[in-house]
Amino acid sequence: MPYSHSSGRAPRGNVLEPSRSHHELPVVAPFRLDLTASALRRVRTNVVDVLTPDGEYLHAFAGAQGPLVARVSQVHPDALRVAIDGDVRDADERQRVLDLVRRTLGVDCDLTAFTRAASRLPWLAPLARRLRGIKPPRYRSLWEAFVNAVVFQQVSLHAATAVVKRLIMTFGTPAESGGTPLYIFPTIERVLSEPDETLRATGLSAAKIATLRRAGEAILSGTLTYAMIEERSSADAAALLRQIKGIGPWTATVILLRGFGRLDVFPMNDSGVARNLSLVAGGAPLDVDEVLATLGPQQGMLYFHLLLARLEMQGEVGSASTAPGG
Repeated sequence: MPYSHSSGRAPRGNVLEPSRSHHELPVVAPFRLDLTASALRRVRTNVVDVLTPDGEYLHAFAGAQGPLVARVSQVHPDALRVAIDGDVRDADERQRVLDLVRRTLGVDCDLTAFTRAASRLPWLAPLARRLRGIKPPRYRSLWEAFVNAVVFQQVSLHAATAVVKRLIMTFGTPAESGGTPLYIFPTIERVLSEPDETLRATGLSAAKIATLRRAGEAILSGTLTYAMIEERSSADAAALLRQIKGIGPWTATVILLRGFGRLDVFPMNDSGVARNLSLVAGGAPLDVDEVLATLGPQQGMLYFHLLLARLEMQGEVGSASTAPGG
C-alpha cells in the first residue's frame, strides 16, 4: 500500500512549490523506469512525459486547485517513489494521480510469458535481455491516445512528434516543478473550440482535424468511453474504434496498445516497425506472423522493444528531456 506524507506551501500560479506528499508504489519486478518512460515519450523533445538529468520521470495533471506534477523515481527494484507537487486537498484526488501513474507506467504487468517466448527467437533474445525491466506504458486518457495515434498516421516519427509538440504547447496548460517546465495535455474542449485554420497551423492535415473532431465529439457525448473499450475484447474494441471515420485497423491497434496496454495486438503494415524489425533481426528473413504466434498474447511488447532498439542506437534511452523551446 502507498504511504503518504504532506507538507509545504500552496503553489504560486503554475510554478509548483516543493513536494508536499510522498508515496511509494510497489512494482512487479523486474522494472526499469528509464526504459518504460523512454518508450512512453518516444523522443526527448516530448513536453508531456519528461525525464530529468537525474532520472526522474515527470508528468503534469489538471487538479481541482490547479496543476499537479507527479515526480517518479525508482528507489528499489520493486518500488517507485512518487512525489506529488501541487495543491492536493482531497485524498481521492491524490489517489487518482497515483492510480494514473501506476497505469501509465504499467507497473503491475507480469511479462514472464513474453520473456520466455522471446528467448526462443535468436535475433530477439539479446535485445530482450538488454531491455529486461521495460513495462508497457499507456497514455492517460482515450483522448490522448486518439490524438497520438491519429497524428502519427502515415508520417515519420520526426514529423508526427513535431506536430504533437506544437499542439500541446499551443493548447495545453504549462506547469513547472523544481525548475523543470512541462505541459498538461490539452483537453478535448480546448482543441475542438479552435477553428480549423488554427489547428492546421500546428501541422495537422484537414483529414486528421476532421477525425479528431469526430473522436472528440464521440467522447464528449458519451457515444464512446474509456470503459466501453476496457470491457471489450481487443477485436471488438478495435471494431468499435473503427466506427469513427478516419480510424482504420492500424490506428485502432495503436490506440489499444498505447492507450489500453492491450498486448495481444501488434501494429502491422507500419513502416517504422518494419525498419526497426529489420534492424534488430540483422536483415535475416522473418515470417512476422510466425514471430507473433511465438510471442502469443504478449506480442505487443515486440512493438516497444523495436522502438527502444532504435532509441538505443540514437543514445536516447533514459536521456534527459530537452526544454520545451529546444
